[in-house]
Formats: sequence, C-alpha cells, structure tokens
Amino acid sequence: MNAVSQVFAMVAAAIHLVVWPLESFLYGHPRVRYLLTGNTADAPEVRLWRFNVGFYNLFLALGLVAGLVLLHTGHSASGRAVIVYIGAFMLAGGITLFVSEPRLWRGALGQAVPAAVILLAEVI
Repeated sequence: MNAVSQVFAMVAAAIHLVVWPLESFLYGHPRVRYLLTGNTADAPEVRLWRFNVGFYNLFLALGLVAGLVLLHTGHSASGRAVIVYIGAFMLAGGITLFVSEPRLWRGALGQAVPAAVILLAEVI
C-alpha cells in the first residue's frame, strides 16, 4: 500500500476520532450542533441516534488503525483489504449523506474525500 493511501487512512481515522465525542457526548452544546448540522436548534429526539452514530465513527477509525497496524506488522494483504474496505464504506457513507441532506455537505466531504483519496491512490 502506497504512502499516500496510508497518510489519508490516518487523516480519515483522525477525522472520525474527532467526530466521535462530538456526536456521542458533546451534541448538547449549540456550537457542536452548529458544527455538525449547520443549525443550533436542539433535537432531543436524535440524541440516542447521535450517540450511536458517534460510536460508529469510532469503530470506523479503529478499523483503519487496525488496518495500518496489520500493514506494518507483516500482514500487508489483510491490512490493505481492511483499509480499502473501510475507505469504500466511508466514501459510500459520505455520498449517501450528501444525497440525503445536501446542506450537510461539509460533513459529507469530511467523510468522503479522505476515503476517496485512499481508494484513488491505490488504483493509480
């Protein structure tokens, strides 16, 4: 796996690690809601959903980290497979987010662009 893919796997993991506590624990703060949704209005009915989605982001990030560890500990085929799969998953998730709610384009880009770079760098 080339260096560009590895760097962007780390970038994607970092983004998802940052988003995890924002969605899971800090969503009650207006600034966080604005950062994530572009709106400060509280929606208490989505707190449980946000909590779950935050952990979803954590698990995606940990998957990329696990893939990088595999890659650098003699399991390159397995590491590459994990990173490519999670990258494709993140790209599809970013596209789905944008298509379903275009006003959340910043979040969609944050999820999809690093993943797209991972996949493109592996193809080129």
